[in-house]
Amino acid sequence: MTAPSPPPTAASTMMPARVHGPELDQAAFACIAAIAHREAGLHISPGKSAMVRTRLARRLRALKLPDFETYCALVQSPAGGEELGAMISALTTNVSHFFREDHHFSILREKVLPGLVDKAKSRQRVRIWSAGCSNGQEPYSIAMTLREAGMPSDADLRILASDIDPMVVAHAQVGRYPETMMSGLPDPLRAKYFTADGDTPEPSWQVRPEIRRMIAFRILNLLRDWPMQGQFDAIFCRNVVIYFDADTQSRLWQRFADALEPGGWLFIGHSERISDAGLSVFESRGMTSYQRTGKSARGTAPTPTTLRD
Repeated sequence: MTAPSPPPTAASTMMPARVHGPELDQAAFACIAAIAHREAGLHISPGKSAMVRTRLARRLRALKLPDFETYCALVQSPAGGEELGAMISALTTNVSHFFREDHHFSILREKVLPGLVDKAKSRQRVRIWSAGCSNGQEPYSIAMTLREAGMPSDADLRILASDIDPMVVAHAQVGRYPETMMSGLPDPLRAKYFTADGDTPEPSWQVRPEIRRMIAFRILNLLRDWPMQGQFDAIFCRNVVIYFDADTQSRLWQRFADALEPGGWLFIGHSERISDAGLSVFESRGMTSYQRTGKSARGTAPTPTTLRD
């Protein structure tokens, strides 16, 4: 899942960029904020009005619309489904890099994967979810970590990578990155799991097929129904729920707990904290790393099922 841009830096607030086009009045902002909250769970405070205007002014120009009132009417109309997705995409940002928040990958290597490798060797299923995969660096980092830990190449393994933004999912699925998006990736892993792509205007790198095959990319709104069946062994949902309101966060912690095997792991962003209600079914295992207890979020043990590919 992508998330709204962070507040501007001091340098950027000293010289704000000029935005040409219609003004975003209070009523139109309230309409857009309500749609973003309802459709994607985004909590956009009034202080982000300038950001909203800057981002969506491009959409108004592309659609040749005269004002934000007309734009609001469009995205709420039966014909506005495609533009609604474009609006959510415009309001979110996709800042990521390989092995971001590396302490999570240390825990994955040292505490989680030994058991999962044994599980795979005994022909049991292994499932991991990157919920809010952005441009794909996170699920590819997970896949490389699994390979380096000795996960068998013939394991019954699948990494689900999902995001609400169809454009970033499409980019992630291709697995091709310019040099500017390769930060965080150690040179030995680059050499082992990427090939240089000489068919692009600027230098870029392509994820090797054996790593891409480990991952299933899907467009998924965390606030809607989850079509997966069965529990995951680990879920990464980092720097996503911080942009939701408290009630939405609490519901997600409960849903993540039910989506995890007892003893399964949840990794969240560095600025995120699980609520007190969520801590009834999660135990802290390190910095922003949690393990699900044996009891489900609804108070009963889950019925084992299988995950649809």
